Amino acid sequence: MKTVGKLLAALALAVSTATFSLPAQAAEFTKGVVKKIDTKAKKVTIDHEALKNLDMPAMTMVFRADDAVLAKLKEGASIEFVADRVNGKLTVTEIK
Repeated sequence: MKTVGKLLAALALAVSTATFSLPAQAAEFTKGVVKKIDTKAKKVTIDHEALKNLDMPAMTMVFRADDAVLAKLKEGASIEFVADRVNGKLTVTEIK
């Protein structure tokens, strides 16, 4: 009987630690125009189309961005980008 109990415990542990992943969704890029870059504050202002993943209409707004993203930007440039909430802050995560 102890063996059955150990077997059930092992099975329960295996099921509880198994990871079930969904297929990865491709990031959806949004078109925009860079209006202002503030490298010191690590922010960029973008006039953008609707952000479907964030359920936001087209507007001009400020996003956070890391140094690697900011280095790829120029004021007045037309871009395609991905934005998401990172630690509760709207952040540009990819540029193309």
